[in-house]
Amino acid sequence: MLGQTVSTRKEEAGKDKSIIILYLEEMRWRQWTKNVLVFAAFIFSINKVEISMLFNSIFGFICFCLVSSCVYILNDYLDRESDKLHPKKKNRPIASGQINPQQAIFVAVLILLGAISFSFYIDALFGFVIVSYLALNIAYSLKLKHIVILDIMTIASGFVLRAIGGALVIKVVLTPWFLICIMLLALFLAVNKRRHELLLLEEGGLQHRKVLINYSLPLIDQMNNIVTSSTIVSYALFTFTSGRTIHLMWTIPFVLYGIFRYLFLIYMKNEGGAPDKILFKDKPLLAAVVLYAFVTLIILYAFE
Repeated sequence: MLGQTVSTRKEEAGKDKSIIILYLEEMRWRQWTKNVLVFAAFIFSINKVEISMLFNSIFGFICFCLVSSCVYILNDYLDRESDKLHPKKKNRPIASGQINPQQAIFVAVLILLGAISFSFYIDALFGFVIVSYLALNIAYSLKLKHIVILDIMTIASGFVLRAIGGALVIKVVLTPWFLICIMLLALFLAVNKRRHELLLLEEGGLQHRKVLINYSLPLIDQMNNIVTSSTIVSYALFTFTSGRTIHLMWTIPFVLYGIFRYLFLIYMKNEGGAPDKILFKDKPLLAAVVLYAFVTLIILYAFE
C-alpha cells in the first residue's frame, strides 16, 4: 500500500510538470556529464590553450549533448513497452505516457538536424564523428544492445568517439594509449552497469533487457577483473609513453583510488546502475576526480 501511494504521488507530480521540464527529463540532461569527456583533449593541451579552443570544446560538448539526447528519445520510443516493466524506467515521460511518442520523435529529428548541421559548421571531420556516433547509437538501439558482449563494446566505442571529437574540434592529436584508456574505462563502467541490472532486475530483467539472459554474475566478475587490471596498466603506460612529462605518473594514485572506490560502491553498496549519479552522490569519488583534474592541469602547465 505504501509503495502504491508513493508511486501514485510521483505520477501526479509528473502530470503537473511543464512540457519543457518533461522534455528535459526525456533528453536525460543529467547524463550530459558523460559528454564532459569531450574536454579531455582540451585539458591535456592546457599548456598551449587558446580562447578559441575553449569555445570550440564547448560547442563540441553541446553537439554531443544534443545528439545523445536524441538517441535517448529514440531508445525510449523503441523500448516504451519494455520500460513499463522496469521499476525506475517506467516513470520516464514516454513510458509513463506524459509525452506523446510520435511528438517526441518529431522534436528529436528537429534537434538532430540542427546539431549535425552545427557540427559540420565547426569542423568537417568533427561532423563525421558526430554522424558516426549517431549511427553507432542507432545501431545499438535497434540491434546491438541485444547481442552479448557487443552491447558493452558499443557503449565503450561511444566514449572513444567523444574523446576523438573533442580532439578534432581543437585540432590536437590524442595518443593511442589515451584512447585505449578511455575505451577500457568505458568498458569498466558498462560491465558494472550490466552487473547492477542483473542484481536489480533478476528474472524480471529478462523481459526488459533480453541480453541479460546471456550474462551471469561469475562471467561479469571475470570481465570486470580483466577490464579493471587492463585500465590501470594502460593508464600507467600512458603516463610514461605518451610523450608528455613523466610527472604525469603522480596522477596514478588518483586513478587507483577512483577505480577502487567505484568497486567498493558496486560490491559493498550494490550501486553501479547510473555512473553519472554515483559520481555526484559519492563525495570521496567526486573528490578523487576533481583532484585528479586539478593535479593534471598543474603538472601539464608547470612541466611542459
